[in-house]
Amino acid sequence: MPSIPDTLLTLNILCENPETTVHDVANLLIDDPVLTANIIRTANSAIFNRRNIACHNILTAVSRLGIIRIRDIITAQIIYSLKNTTIENIECNKLLKNSAHHSRQFAATMALICQKMHLYSNKPLKLEPEKALLTGLLADIGLFGLINEYSQFIEQGNYLDFNIAKYIFQDNCALTSHIVLNQWGFDADYIAVATNATTPHHTGDISYLTIARMAHHLLLFKANDAAIHEHEIELDLTGAEVMYELTNMPALEFEEQLKQITHNCGI
Repeated sequence: MPSIPDTLLTLNILCENPETTVHDVANLLIDDPVLTANIIRTANSAIFNRRNIACHNILTAVSRLGIIRIRDIITAQIIYSLKNTTIENIECNKLLKNSAHHSRQFAATMALICQKMHLYSNKPLKLEPEKALLTGLLADIGLFGLINEYSQFIEQGNYLDFNIAKYIFQDNCALTSHIVLNQWGFDADYIAVATNATTPHHTGDISYLTIARMAHHLLLFKANDAAIHEHEIELDLTGAEVMYELTNMPALEFEEQLKQITHNCGI
């Protein structure tokens, strides 16, 4: 399991208790000025503040976002920060930073697609751009744990060729992410996106996994990646209209929209 701050561990315990209140979470966070400032900033960001009403204290921020969403946001912020920390192993350090960059790009693309789906759909969708963003940010959460273990393994005087280790990371990332997300109490939407597998009770409606597959396909297309020929997605009419617009969007405009989303999310 990834090593995380005590505040997040305590927050996970609070989230498992049905009697936890927003005051309990606010009292926990107020002892960590950095987390408090981050949560207030996120609560006031464009993507999480739909009513455009500013909040100025942690209690209001927790009330607005909700206890579970607070946990999700803090986890995403901490994992992103950990990926950008410098570790002694150069190859691992580079891989983590690439993962951090890809996660932000993938998450922003998911949020953008989710926004477009709402615009094109002729019926209400049970999808939230902010949750799409968070599921994308945490999709490869297991990678940090795997790389960290490998780095410690090497530091202890052992040897494993990094090219072999990368195959291990690739083959086990989804399973490790599943374990971490399940252990920390994240819902089925997060696990589905991380493992690229539908949930047993999937109704057939547009899901966050569908959004994730669309985002992956779109990024392959924008990068002119040959792997797109082996990647297929099933779309309804709304999804097809969204993909038509975004695939035909000029590269500079697409990148600008992704930058705007990452700027607006406060994470």
